[in-house]
This record gives sequence, C-alpha cells and structure tokens, in this order.
Amino acid sequence: MPTKVPADLLNLLDSFPDPRILLDAQYRIIAANAAYRREFSHKGKIEGEYCYVLSHHYDKPCDQAGENCPLRASMESGEPSRVLHVHHTSAGREHVEVEMVPVRNEAGNTAYYMETMHTLHHASDGMRERKMVGYSRPFNRMLELAKRVASHESSVLLLGESGTGKELVAHAIHDMSPRASAPFVALECSGLTETLFESEMFGHEKGAFTGAVGSKIGLVEAVRGGTLFLDEVGDIPLSLQVKLLRLMEAGTYRRIGGVEPLRADFRLVAATHRDLAEMVKEGTFRQDLYFRINVFPIQLPPLRERMEDLPMLVKSLLTLLEPVRKIKLSEEALSILMQHDFPGNVRELRNVLERALIMVDGNTIQPQHLYLDSMRSGQQNNPTANPAEEIAPLSTLEKRYLEWAVSNFRGDRKTLAERLGVSERTLYRKLRDAAST
Repeated sequence: MPTKVPADLLNLLDSFPDPRILLDAQYRIIAANAAYRREFSHKGKIEGEYCYVLSHHYDKPCDQAGENCPLRASMESGEPSRVLHVHHTSAGREHVEVEMVPVRNEAGNTAYYMETMHTLHHASDGMRERKMVGYSRPFNRMLELAKRVASHESSVLLLGESGTGKELVAHAIHDMSPRASAPFVALECSGLTETLFESEMFGHEKGAFTGAVGSKIGLVEAVRGGTLFLDEVGDIPLSLQVKLLRLMEAGTYRRIGGVEPLRADFRLVAATHRDLAEMVKEGTFRQDLYFRINVFPIQLPPLRERMEDLPMLVKSLLTLLEPVRKIKLSEEALSILMQHDFPGNVRELRNVLERALIMVDGNTIQPQHLYLDSMRSGQQNNPTANPAEEIAPLSTLEKRYLEWAVSNFRGDRKTLAERLGVSERTLYRKLRDAAST
C-alpha cells in the first residue's frame, strides 16, 4: 500500500529549486518535486519506482553495485549522508552530489528519507580546457574530496604523478569555492632562487635591489580574496620554506624593500609529485610547513588506474585540440592506447593525440598515426627480452610484438608489413585477431 505523505510536506518538497525526492527504506520513491521530474526526463509515474533504477539504471541498490549509497549510510547511522555519484540526467551522465537526510515524524521516528541532488559544475562557463573528464570510481572519489573541501578554507595538498592534472583539480576547487569570483594565481616552484621567490610572492619596492627600476606587486597581493596554487611545492629549497611558513602562520608579509606590513587573504592549494613525508624524514622538507599545508591531502589517480575513462578523455582532447574537424580514433588505435601504461598520464595522452593530428590526413586516427614513448613497463618495453624471463604461448608473444611494432613504427601499414615479412593483408588480419582476444 502506497505511503501517505502529508500535503504540507509535499508542498515543501515542490518549493525547492533542486531535484528532491522522498524515499522509503526499500529504496522506493514515494514523492518527487517538479525539478526532479525535469532533470530525469521522466514523463511516467515516478512514485513506486526504485531510486537506483532512475538515477543509475541499475537493477539493484547502488551499495550492492559497489557504490557508496547515501540512503544505506543514513539508515545505518540515523544521520545525514552525502556522496558524489554519476547519474543519468536529461543532459546525459553527470556528476551529482547526493544529500540524504532522515525526515522524522512527531514521535521522533524516521518516516522518510529526503534526497537532494546538486549537479556538480567544476569548471567555469566557457572554460572547456579546464573541464575534468571521467566517470571511473578513482576519479569520482578524487572529485568528491575536491567538492567537500572546496567550501572550506583549509589548505589542500594535491598528490600524484606528473601529468595527472593537479592544476586542473586546483582550478576545480577554486571554481567550486566561495572564492570563485576572485583570482586564481599559480606559481611554479621548481628552480626558484631566494630573490626570485620573494619577488614573485611578495613583490618589491623601487630600488629594493639592482634592477628594481619600479615597484611591483607580488602574487600574494594579486591573489587577494582568491586561491594561490603552488605547483611542485616539494621543490622549494629549505631556505625558502621558512618564508612560506611565516606567511601561512602570520598572514602578513612585506614587499622586498618595504616597511609596511600587508595582510594576506588567500586560500592555499599546493601540489607535488614528491613524497613529502619521506622528505621530512630526510630533513629536506620542514615538518612544520608539511603539517601546515597538508591539512587536506587529495591523491590523484594515475591514468593507468582509470583506463575506463580513456575513450572519454580521447574524445574530449580531440575536440579541444581540433574543434573544427571531427576526428575519431579507429578501434585498432584505441585498443593500442588502452594497452599502454601512460607513465606521463593525461599529459602524455594529449601529446600522443596532438602528434597524431599532425600525421592524419583524413578524419580517423589509425595505429600508424600514433607514436608512443618507449617508457613502457614489462615485455612491451623490450619485445626482444630474454625468453627465459617468461614462458608464454607463442600467440601471446606474437600479439605483444605486433602491438609494440604498430606503436613504435612511424611508417604506413604497407611498409610495416614489408618490414615484418608478411603481406599487408596478413598484417591486418593478425591485428584484427589480436584486438579481438
């Protein structure tokens, strides 16, 4: 028998601009507001449907499908719960922050659960080059942490390999924060001398040092009210780390050659590919500064751990790199990319596609247009490795060698077939068979 919902609660539900629904403990929707109906383009009856069917297109609750379910968490704790999910909306698949709140009756018992959905916009309008792409679970977890910390003033430390997109995440945190309307200022810390670091950070007065022919404001002054992003903070020499620590703790600074203290107003996001905890043990990074910037660490997943995002990344990058021509990858080319471990991560993928766009004459990128760096792991790094290192079926070794040859040969297929001592037709057949296994 359908649950009877009080009229005043239904009116309240419909007054909210964000999509909201009321759920029972069996994951069934018992009421939905107009915003929810629009968002999910559902023209039929919503009441009685399971939330996971409409939102995820699953045939079972999302916690049984490996997701973190806010309804399950709220039922178990009796408290509000919040997670980041990928939902099927009227605009396609989108990142949605889901809030679940128990609704109690007059007796104090939970009668319903109210779910609110906020579509996540993590890049400013018109900033396609800053939009992060991915729906894999490692990516979603990273994005959920970025969304959670965005509304706070805590310092953020982004950790991950080179090329994983740390500046994009820093931009996303800024764009989702209350400081979004203020500047976002980035400083690359690698190779900075003490004088240059102070000048860039704090600015200088005219005549403060040789060559200072005029006064200059520093980044701390330029970023006022916004977000300061320090990239590769692990490369700051010890002699300069104390200056950054003093700025963070005192919240004031002086221009070089100046006497008037100026107040700093920024939110710090730092990034590094180094192991700062190990550097602290080695004495090459200050422990007090480490604790000051490592308030909320976020680990960025390497591309090899989110390969299900690769087709979407390829499509996004091709649109960004070549917005006029509609370029696509052949299945064979995509298969080769899917088997590469990408030590350079998304930055390497972008470089590979940019080179391919130069080489391709038509609208389809083929394997011969791809040039992958030789920085590979395992057998792919050396197809002629000592056979004693691994005993494998000949068909497997042939497949590996073909993949390596296609990835590293810069000529066309006909020439490659000649080099391999087979006909072009045989080469195509072997590649097709390899891709299907």
